[in-house]
Amino acid sequence: MKFFVDSAETEEIQAAKRLGLADGVTTNPTIILKSGRGFETVIREIAALIDGPVAAEPVCSSADEIIREGRLIASWAENVSVKIPLTRDGLEAVRVLSGEGISTTMTLIFSPAQALLAAKAGASFICPFVGRLDDVSHSGMDLIAEIVALFSNYPGIDTEVIVASVRGPAHVIESAMAGADGVTVPYTVLEQLMRHPLTDAGIEKFLSDWNKIAP
Repeated sequence: MKFFVDSAETEEIQAAKRLGLADGVTTNPTIILKSGRGFETVIREIAALIDGPVAAEPVCSSADEIIREGRLIASWAENVSVKIPLTRDGLEAVRVLSGEGISTTMTLIFSPAQALLAAKAGASFICPFVGRLDDVSHSGMDLIAEIVALFSNYPGIDTEVIVASVRGPAHVIESAMAGADGVTVPYTVLEQLMRHPLTDAGIEKFLSDWNKIAP
């Protein structure tokens, strides 16, 4: 399973990279705003840090605007993937950009139908949101299972399923169990995945015993 760090903070991305947990990076306008730096500066910097895809989202709505901005963003680095919301104009833009060999990531996907349309348009990656579905009393993980099963019926689909809106370790494990290609996670969730109270207790016990026998 691939881990995409959901961050615009280079320190977090570098830390994840050192652990082998930065197969890619996802950003959005909110994350960029929190970084306090310019959009292009952040994307270029992140793209230089890792070899994997860096999802960067233009803020525009019409197909023509998305295509124009997408081409510009893609020119910043070879590993940039243009991130586009699932709308009619978004699908049209993905069709054009992917036809030009530009990597695209379709986001804000909440149904199998949307996932299928994104794959038909040629999206390199899709980001179905699980946490936000859970928030409105729908099972986000059921959506992932449905999309993975749907895509498995058609070997010609090479769109990767990257689970987004991940709220904790359980979402990560359930995504892996469902057969998703990857997850996009905040660095705090990566840290949570490393921890277990029994591990901490075991280390404390080993250190205590070592102190008793060490010269």
